[in-house]
Amino acid sequence: MKLTIERAALLKSLTHVQSVVERRNTIPILSNILLRAENDQLSLTATDMDLEVIETTTAEVSEAGATTTPAHTLYEIVRKLPEGSQVQIALEPGAGRLTLSAGRSKFNLAVLPVDDFPVMSGGDLPVSFGLAAAELRGLIDRAEFAISTEETRYYLNGIYFHATDAEGTKILRAVATDGHRLARVEAPLPDGAENMPGVIVPRKTVGELRKLIEETGEAVDIAMSDTKIRFGFGKAVLTSKLIDGTFPDYERVIPSGNDKTLDIECKAFADAVDRVSAISIEKSRAVKVVMSGNTLTLSASSPEHGTASEELEINYDADDIEIGFNSRYLLDIAKQVKGDTLNLLMSDGSSPTILRDTDDLSALYVLMPMRV
Repeated sequence: MKLTIERAALLKSLTHVQSVVERRNTIPILSNILLRAENDQLSLTATDMDLEVIETTTAEVSEAGATTTPAHTLYEIVRKLPEGSQVQIALEPGAGRLTLSAGRSKFNLAVLPVDDFPVMSGGDLPVSFGLAAAELRGLIDRAEFAISTEETRYYLNGIYFHATDAEGTKILRAVATDGHRLARVEAPLPDGAENMPGVIVPRKTVGELRKLIEETGEAVDIAMSDTKIRFGFGKAVLTSKLIDGTFPDYERVIPSGNDKTLDIECKAFADAVDRVSAISIEKSRAVKVVMSGNTLTLSASSPEHGTASEELEINYDADDIEIGFNSRYLLDIAKQVKGDTLNLLMSDGSSPTILRDTDDLSALYVLMPMRV
């Protein structure tokens, strides 16, 4: 194998694929990246057995071939090479080392056999459709923060994507919850997605997918089965196993009788919550929210640090209400609001609150109260 490639092109592709590789691996081949050079293209493949990313980039290939070499080592070398460098990569038959050179720098890297490298990308994926990159980005961005990190409830460790019907309109819905908060985001159902199974895309896959979406403005090709999903981005393809579990009936968590409504300027409210919660160093950073007349009072207290309170003027004509929230969760939801106004729908101090962006009703958030 012999090729020459621009450092910038190689670094861009390596950045996308190397993050899939776990830092600690008991299986040596999983620490490696697969390099395959042919037809003036270099493809790079990385996998952790649950997730695989393949990216292809243009290269000047003088001798076709393939090998595997340590992913993070290769990435660090290329990252530290001078900008504008031309990188020569060569594998001599029987040498057992990959040679990388640029200018006066030269590196010899260990290799492992290509035949040992696991392949994930095969298999039948009967459902396929295209989704605009902006739509997919919006679904992920507004739901990702609510993914659970609790490994025992593994079926909550991802975003649940499914086709459904809302008031006679077919939609694609993304849902995530950790039991304390829930995010439900909707987009128009793409053609071809009518028969898609409900799938739970793992947290790590969502993170890698988000990085790839950032660099494309084109439609993303999506194909799936009950156990696997593939996202195509032109020069990059991400394939992932799905979480094998049943996502809970999230509709039961969304309250229907919340009759106390408040519209409040989102930024002013979030800034006040952030200031008041600074008094507490507890993980929950609990804040108490009291609505009475045209005043909203935020307060927090800590035995070690004292107390804090702040008042905001509001238009509120329902019964007085006092409710406690985890301020971090409240701020996470406020960050998703792109409009000026946050809408809160409440029932009482011990029931879940619904929060929405008044400018974008395609997203709905539910936040459980806490004792303060």
